[in-house]
Amino acid sequence: MFKSSSFTILLILFIFDRRVPVKYFIAIFYLLGFSSFNFSYGQVRGYIRGVRLTDTIPLNGVKVKLLRSKKAVFTNANGKFEIFPGRQSPDTLVASLSGYISDTLIIQQQDRFSALSFVLFSDKLKPEVIVQRKANNGMVKLSIVQLERIGFSELRRAACCNLSESFETNASIDVNLTDAVSGAKKIHLLGLDGIYTQFQLENVPFLRGLEASSGLQSFSGIWLDGIQISKGTGSVVNGHESMAGLINLSLKSPLESDRLLLNAYGNRFGRAEANAMVSHKFNDQWGTSVLLNGSFNKTNIDENHDGFLDLPLYQNISAMNRWQYNGRRMEAQFAIYGYSDHRFGGQSPNSPLLFPFHMEFANRHLELTAKTGFFGKREGESLGIIQQLKSHNAQGYFGGNALGGQRKIFGNEKRYVISLIYERSSEDGVHQVKSGIASNFLAIDQTVDTHVLNRSEISTGVFTEYALKLNRLSCQTGVRWDYHSLFGAIFIPRMHLKYALTPKTDLRATCGKGWRSPNYLMENNALMASNKYWIIPDKLLPEISWNFGGSIATEWQLFNRKLTYTTDLYYTWFERQLILDRDVSDQFIVLSFMDRSSSSLAFQSEFEGSFSKQFSFRGAYKYVLVTGVLNGVRQQQTMVPMHRILVTASWVSLNKRWQADLTGNFVGPMRMPNGYQVSGNSDSYSPWYPYVFGQVAYQINKIRVYLGVENLLNFKQPNPIIFANDPQNPGFDATMVWGPIPGINVYAGITYNLKTKKR
Repeated sequence: MFKSSSFTILLILFIFDRRVPVKYFIAIFYLLGFSSFNFSYGQVRGYIRGVRLTDTIPLNGVKVKLLRSKKAVFTNANGKFEIFPGRQSPDTLVASLSGYISDTLIIQQQDRFSALSFVLFSDKLKPEVIVQRKANNGMVKLSIVQLERIGFSELRRAACCNLSESFETNASIDVNLTDAVSGAKKIHLLGLDGIYTQFQLENVPFLRGLEASSGLQSFSGIWLDGIQISKGTGSVVNGHESMAGLINLSLKSPLESDRLLLNAYGNRFGRAEANAMVSHKFNDQWGTSVLLNGSFNKTNIDENHDGFLDLPLYQNISAMNRWQYNGRRMEAQFAIYGYSDHRFGGQSPNSPLLFPFHMEFANRHLELTAKTGFFGKREGESLGIIQQLKSHNAQGYFGGNALGGQRKIFGNEKRYVISLIYERSSEDGVHQVKSGIASNFLAIDQTVDTHVLNRSEISTGVFTEYALKLNRLSCQTGVRWDYHSLFGAIFIPRMHLKYALTPKTDLRATCGKGWRSPNYLMENNALMASNKYWIIPDKLLPEISWNFGGSIATEWQLFNRKLTYTTDLYYTWFERQLILDRDVSDQFIVLSFMDRSSSSLAFQSEFEGSFSKQFSFRGAYKYVLVTGVLNGVRQQQTMVPMHRILVTASWVSLNKRWQADLTGNFVGPMRMPNGYQVSGNSDSYSPWYPYVFGQVAYQINKIRVYLGVENLLNFKQPNPIIFANDPQNPGFDATMVWGPIPGINVYAGITYNLKTKKR
């Protein structure tokens, strides 16, 4: 009684009264996390069936072995097995039985909370029907939804110093500059702004709220073990904000991480960065990791001689501490993460102008998370609890000109999220039900220039999801009912289908609804890098969208080499969207809610394969058509590239010490706002441009050194800032960025990795 009432009172005070010390809330937060511990067994359970002709049967006596932990069991008459994995993961599970082709499956830490189901094929069948499952890059074959994995080896192919630089070799995600002053970046998925993509860190909400516009560059990519990308509306279990897709970031478990990783990076523009990851395993149950990152740039770079810094001056410090406990009957994870980021841009600090145009922005972030989970007494039953407490503060300004002086920016956010998920699977793994409840408590203040948007809100959602997993057909359907204190009730249906046309070809389809509460002042603060003024809505409304799409993925053998081909098509239709209209006037930017007036069509085709054990390649083409009612006419949205071609190749030496990578990213035309001229022409579209980068790395023992180049062809957007010589001019605008601003960049780095000793 004491815990429940005290927690409720402190939660309300924390959100609505900033005088309450945060330390008291943190204490209750951890108390609630530990009170939710329950005892459970961490075994992996599953079912194995066999195919001989057109039928499947449960297989008795299949040997199931974990290679890393050296444990083995056999299936019973129903094809069922249970095995306790070791403390180190991922591990490789091998299923073998005389008369059948052996199969492998990579077991991750999270697989302890789910039932596995897979099929063995008769050795009388042709080799092309053998199903291989590996935790590699590319499409995840077992997933019902279209899920793409970027593995650790893929992340190392580029500089990958922060999260915004972790998608450079991926065709699904576009990363673009928001303006020519702040250096901030944003992503696009399905042609839509990153605010419509839900981010998660280890299945916990991430980059949400005020940090959506700045957090990409404050999270170190060196910390990542992998990234999972799903397109379209995701599971209702993950939330309601997955409108274009979901990106989940994975870190190595503290119980499985290497003891020490040190990394240093520097480039020719003066940027320097250092990373440290230290893990300690106290025993088989307790482990912790400390992750540190520091990055700065103090060098004035103005290679186009327009008087403005090509890159902002900044300093960023971020840190994370993770704890994990894996007992025989209980597992839990805790983490604390924070960063401090300060940026300065615009005209040189030594500018002789009376009113130089400057940008200064600072972010302070702190969050705590707690995850617990346990199995019930019944077969295939489990319960998971996720909690998050977050505080974010942002403040700065754009300007300094005589017209309006400095245009101030301020934001403050406090958020608490709790989610309870109950899961039940049938004994044969064919049926699975997930149900739960999630609540979000938010207090957020936003001020941009003269506009203010402050609110406090409470939203609660209840959800249930059913999954059917048959031999060839799998489906996942779910419903969610959210009640928002400002918007009322919103009902969300979603469905995903997967059908195996052949053992090598999968067809997927999805449809569903999503919604979000826009923070349009802070989400668009980069537009303050101009002298245009804003016209904003007089009332806050939710953005609501529907997404429909599908994909086909197939693989085949050519000269004994596996080739894969994936193509997908997604259509997003907005029931209501906050439209950013830059065509109405060259003096104003209009933000307004419009009903049934905007949509996005995205098509992507990707081909991947290898010529030998040493040489692999990937090529992709993407077309997006994003339309809305702009200046009273339905037309293509501005600043969104319609075409993109990605070509990338990788070579590894026979002894695995040398690796060379080369990637070409060819970006198609963007429609520019009315009145903007490209290179002095009347053409309202930007030109095609190439962005080519490559890297050579050498590994010897514990040390890896790498040397790379970015923007190899030295392509630069001419005159990225309009009226750069007169920032007091009403037409001054630094937001019309469609291409790279700095030229060719050379970087180098070194990584030292001390692996965990084998027991």
